[in-house]
Amino acid sequence: MSAPSLTTEMSKTDTLNPAFPNADSRLARRFAALKAADRAALVTYVMAGDPDPSASRDLLARLPAAGADIIELGMPFSDPMADGVAIQRAGQRALANGQTLALTLEMVRDFRQRDDDTPIVLMGYLNPLQRFGEDRFLQAAAEAGVDGLILVDLPPEHGAALTARARDLGLARIPLVAPTTPPGRLPALLAQGDGFVYRIAFNGVTGSRRLDIAAELDSALDALKRQSPLPVAVGFGVRDGDTAAAIARIADAVVVGSALVERLAAAGVDAALELTRELAESIQGARRGKS
Repeated sequence: MSAPSLTTEMSKTDTLNPAFPNADSRLARRFAALKAADRAALVTYVMAGDPDPSASRDLLARLPAAGADIIELGMPFSDPMADGVAIQRAGQRALANGQTLALTLEMVRDFRQRDDDTPIVLMGYLNPLQRFGEDRFLQAAAEAGVDGLILVDLPPEHGAALTARARDLGLARIPLVAPTTPPGRLPALLAQGDGFVYRIAFNGVTGSRRLDIAAELDSALDALKRQSPLPVAVGFGVRDGDTAAAIARIADAVVVGSALVERLAAAGVDAALELTRELAESIQGARRGKS
């Protein structure tokens, strides 16, 4: 009889400590340094293997120097329900080029040979992890130098065991909080949260356009910060420097994905890095002169 998977095995406790215990993790160090500098983090999302393996590795290696404080590396999946057209197409290109979960972990290992400071968070869906083997994946991710996981389709009711095992290995489990998350459900999400909280800016898929994102989020972020000690990152819909700067004034981190993926697809690695520099400059200057 096979052992139960980490997502179905019952945890000894339904409530986990929301404060990530490893204060010396890359994520903790990075957010502490940014807090001391009084600025938000730029979190850049790119899809592993897109537009091709060589360009993807090149981009990953050069993102920190262009201003990325934290890197979200997408794990390609054929049915990415939370992603908009740009990231869906990026995943399709990566899969068509033979990108696998094993190759994605290899990319992280190679990156760590040159950069042992920049946090890397893997973002994706549960199915590829289950096919790889959940326990095997967590062990391999930790050994490769991954710092955290965002699993879009793993609810807290089924995630406690995976979260506990990830914590044992020093991997943060970053929760996604949506505008529609019921107040009664929020404690369960935050209890399984480490590293930072990813606050989705609005209902919809990645890459959607929305005006006045920051104005709509101000009070919601205040409420969220009262319930969790973790830094709060805002993503979905951030497409330019002005929007990134507005969010950087009220959040601890700004996540940019679709705009970067689109620029990469249209104009290549150098153009994507130029957009990264523009966003980083906007975020770094966002709080200057703020009362």
